[in-house]
Amino acid sequence: MNISFFGLGYVGCVGAACCAKLGHHVIGNDTSENKVNLINQGKPTIIEAEINDLIHDAHAKGLLEATTDYHYAVHNSEISFIVVGTPSSKEGHLNLNYIYDVAQQIGEALADKNKFHIVAIRSTVLPGTNAKVGKIIAKASGKVRDKDFTIVSNPEFLREGTAVHDYMNPPLTLIGTDNEIAEAKFRELYKDLPGEFISTDIEVAEIMKYVNNTYHGLKIVFANEIGNICKALGIDSHKVMEIFCKDKQLNISSYYFKPGFAYGGSCLPKDSKALRTLAHDLYINVPIINAIDSSNEQQKKNAIDIIESKGQRKVGILGLSFKSGTDDLRCSPIVDVAETLLGRGYEIHIYDKNVRMSQLTGTNAEFIAAKLPHLHEIISDDLDTVCTKSDILVITNKEKEFTAIPTKYPHKCIIDLVRQFNQIDYEGNYEGISWGNINTNPMQNDKLKRTMVKTEF
Repeated sequence: MNISFFGLGYVGCVGAACCAKLGHHVIGNDTSENKVNLINQGKPTIIEAEINDLIHDAHAKGLLEATTDYHYAVHNSEISFIVVGTPSSKEGHLNLNYIYDVAQQIGEALADKNKFHIVAIRSTVLPGTNAKVGKIIAKASGKVRDKDFTIVSNPEFLREGTAVHDYMNPPLTLIGTDNEIAEAKFRELYKDLPGEFISTDIEVAEIMKYVNNTYHGLKIVFANEIGNICKALGIDSHKVMEIFCKDKQLNISSYYFKPGFAYGGSCLPKDSKALRTLAHDLYINVPIINAIDSSNEQQKKNAIDIIESKGQRKVGILGLSFKSGTDDLRCSPIVDVAETLLGRGYEIHIYDKNVRMSQLTGTNAEFIAAKLPHLHEIISDDLDTVCTKSDILVITNKEKEFTAIPTKYPHKCIIDLVRQFNQIDYEGNYEGISWGNINTNPMQNDKLKRTMVKTEF
């Protein structure tokens, strides 16, 4: 393919070199004549492992050239990558002026180009940038998006020092697009790279770099805090974390990475509290570990806020234990939600087939006696009774029997805390605790009949 890279800095230089290594003809574009001259001499614009040989070989084979003429770059390529910088302001906002300047140039060049052109944003940008770039190009070119051109989001995941290796050996290749032609082109462009090719929503692709890097930062400070605790105890922290990373089923896995409700049970609250207490006793400051519990409590408050926003008094809670398939009520987060709602005057009905009041003993019984002393009056093992009596249905566990709720009980309000449904066509109001609307039915937008004007407590 014929490809152009707008920006010959770190990401642009690596991308141009690696695309040429994959056999594509690459045109680099930059406002800096010095960078353009370096590429045209077969020299890289950055210091990076393996980059010297790649640039030299690509130039020698006639696969890599550079220019300051953006018209030439666009007219002689079918895909243009935007790889200019997006520096941060003091407040943390991104300066996207360089992105928009390049979009303007590409738009001007497309004004007299007749072939379909693909623009790929490789720079790190926030969601919404793709749409704005599309508008700038459309205005500057007089062309129509998805008819004459399209915009793809294709974030990079490169580490300085190993960027070439990372480019050629990605764990996955991600693009955000709504255009079939662009998806097919990018599958062809990256067909020789290992890792899964993922085509997703544009906004999903735009936010992924921020999610990845924030999590990488979280991992570092978490390991540091564990290390500080271990040091105070005379324990080898590297041995601890080495063993921690060997568990690929839970510790390093996708198991807990599912947005939803707060955690509970007998282990996570108790053990994380014990570690916080240990750090406190050792006079070790662990702000990340300390923040875990407050973040978990905030998710409970979020659930309460969503329920109260519906303005209806009768609430059915489907599942009381801290997760499906158990009767363990210890530190179950929905118990705290139910306790709060009862205190605020809501009529609560609870369904949980696994919880038998007569069989509650030990810490389970003590916990419920303190939180919901009148539980026996509001809990039932009859799902139909609870759903019929309630205007709001709060799904807290992923039980198979709950999948039929939208069909059996239309026109109610469903609040989903566990992503019971991936997408539904429900004749009523649906809201997920940590994800956008997935209800495709137009009745989703109907106003709810409010029975509580506001909470008086």
